[in-house]
Amino acid sequence: MSALWAWITLAVVIGVSVVIVEGGRRLLAGRLARHWPSVGRVARRCAAPAFAFAAVVSASTAMPYGHMSEHAGGLVGHLLHIAVIGVTTWLVLRITYALTDPPLARLMRIEGERNRRARRARTQMMLLRRIAAMVIVILAVGAALFTFPAVRAVGAGVLASAGVAGLVVGIAARPTLGNLLAGLQIAFSDALRLDDVVVVQSQWGRVEELTLSYVVVRLWDDRRLILPVSYFTEQPFENWTRHSSRVVGSVELHVDWTVPIEELRTELYAMLQENPLWDRREWVLQAVDVRPNGLVTMRALMSAADSASAWDLRCDVREHLIAYIREHHPEALPRFRTDAGGLEDDGTGTRSGPDDGDAGVTAADPVARRREMRGGEVDDHVRAPAENGGGPERAGSGAGSFRRG
Repeated sequence: MSALWAWITLAVVIGVSVVIVEGGRRLLAGRLARHWPSVGRVARRCAAPAFAFAAVVSASTAMPYGHMSEHAGGLVGHLLHIAVIGVTTWLVLRITYALTDPPLARLMRIEGERNRRARRARTQMMLLRRIAAMVIVILAVGAALFTFPAVRAVGAGVLASAGVAGLVVGIAARPTLGNLLAGLQIAFSDALRLDDVVVVQSQWGRVEELTLSYVVVRLWDDRRLILPVSYFTEQPFENWTRHSSRVVGSVELHVDWTVPIEELRTELYAMLQENPLWDRREWVLQAVDVRPNGLVTMRALMSAADSASAWDLRCDVREHLIAYIREHHPEALPRFRTDAGGLEDDGTGTRSGPDDGDAGVTAADPVARRREMRGGEVDDHVRAPAENGGGPERAGSGAGSFRRG
């Protein structure tokens, strides 16, 4: 009869503890949540681990070990001890995440000039939360393992030879520790933040996730580039939002020398005034290079609020300028000139000069004409454009100040 009462007492203790937790949950998620909504969210997030913690702790306390055999009592007590460690870890982690989620959500909604500081704080908070969770889990696993006598004996031996063990563990865990230190360095040096726009390995993307071991970069075509955290401390990369999200986009056009630059500059400014992607900060249109093949390189620079807007604005400007030149100034489209050297048509399909009796020299072969006129010498200045492809090279950085809209 006493054994029956012992099991009944166990059931009553578990039931009472669960009822107490349920009452606390209703109080926090009901009345108090009306005045403090964050309290209600924390109560709802922590309800499941709180019930498990109450049930396991009450069972471990009221378990009738005296009515079990020595082996069964020891085994049940050991399992309950491990279960208490597990549910306590679960509850602590859930409380930690429930308390830090609302500040992280508020930081995500901050825009404007404060966005950079908000992303920095969010990155640091998330990394610190992951470090805290990792430490808690490691301590919980260690505590659970030390409940076994064999593991305690091994632990005592490890502590006795802590120097050698630390060296071995350090060598074995060097990549993990390196990524951990790299993550802390990135978080507190402000070199990389969540939602930063970066160019890594010639790939443009946005930092989507930053953990203690890897960084996920969401590329422009929705692919994900996953790199170890240590990459960003050992390799160079571009951060377009290091101090501000504003960027300057460029558009280059190769047109004929007859292009009306001032008219094109006026048309560009009028187009930018009507385009909502331009932030009305800076713009300029300059001739940055001229080529001996009759082409001039025009470069338009315009500012935008962020890299995505800059990309779309560049495409709009490029399409508009191409259409404007084609419709209003078709003579300024790219063309390649050939110097015929003043040769005249002799009626036989070839061109010859007034004193030239060689009818085999045509206007399409100026190099041969120059060679014949110079006694067989090759004009390197004429040959060079043809051998080099005759195409314009990419313009340099260019000089000149921005025009302010």
